[in-house]
Amino acid sequence: MVTVSDALPEARCDEPITTARIAADLRALGVEAGDTLLVHSSLSALGWVAGGPPAVVDALQSVVTETGTLVLPTHTSQLSDPKDWSNPPIPESWHQPFRDAVSPYRPAVTPCPRVGSVPDCFRSYPGVERSAHPLYSFAAWGADAADVVADHPLDTGLGPGSPLEAVYDRGGYVLQLGTDHNTNTSLHLAEHRADWAKPTDEAGAPMLRGGDREWVEWTELATDTDDFPNCGAAFAAAHPEAVTTGEVGVADTTLLDQRALVDFGTEWFGENREA
Repeated sequence: MVTVSDALPEARCDEPITTARIAADLRALGVEAGDTLLVHSSLSALGWVAGGPPAVVDALQSVVTETGTLVLPTHTSQLSDPKDWSNPPIPESWHQPFRDAVSPYRPAVTPCPRVGSVPDCFRSYPGVERSAHPLYSFAAWGADAADVVADHPLDTGLGPGSPLEAVYDRGGYVLQLGTDHNTNTSLHLAEHRADWAKPTDEAGAPMLRGGDREWVEWTELATDTDDFPNCGAAFAAAHPEAVTTGEVGVADTTLLDQRALVDFGTEWFGENREA
C-alpha cells in the first residue's frame, strides 16, 4: 500500500529530476547524437520529474538530435478483439457490439495509455510520424522517422517489415528507461525469426480503409513474453559488451545493442522454447 508520505516528491528522490538531468544521465550512459534509439519507459521509475512526460521527451530529443531517430511503441491494445481480454474481460454478449462500433485507429489522434505516459505524450509532438498498425503502432521522430514507420504489415506487426526490423537494419539501440525485458519489444522480432513451433492467433481491430471504418482481421504469431526475462539475462551474461547499465534520474536503466540482442534471442528461442 502506498502511504501519503511515500507519495510525496521528496520520498521519491533527493531533488527534482529535470530535463537537463535526464539528458546528462543519458549521455553518461552512452546515448549519442545520431543514434537510432528505441525507448521503453516508466515515468514513475525516474523519480519526481519536473514537468512530467514532456520533460522526458525533450531530454531524449536533445540527446539524439534530429540527426538521429527516436522510436517509441505506441501500441493500442484497447482496440484489440475483446475475445482476448482478461484484465478485465467484458461479457461475451458485448464482443460483437464492440467490434461493430468501436472508434477506428487513427494515427494522429488515437491514444496509447497502456504503454505509458511518455509514449502517449511523444506521439503528438511536432514532427513525429506514427505507423498505421491498429494494435502495434510505433511513433518516430528524427532523420529516418518516416522510413521507420512506413508500410507496417498487419500480420507481422512485431516481426518482419515492422519498425522493430527498421531499427535493427539501422544498427539501433534499445533504451530500457526504468523498465525490464518483460516489455522489450525487440524480443518479439527474435520470436518471429527463431526456428520453433510457432503458434498462431486470430487478431482484429478497427481501421479506416478508403475513409471508411472497417473491423479488419488477420492471423499473427501468438507471442509469449514469459521467457523474455530469462532470454534477456542470458544475453547480458553472454554479451556484456553489448549492455550498459546505469541510472537516469533514479531509474535503473539499460542501453542495449538491438541487433546483438535480436540475433542472440533468435538462437535462444530456437533452442529453449522447444525444450
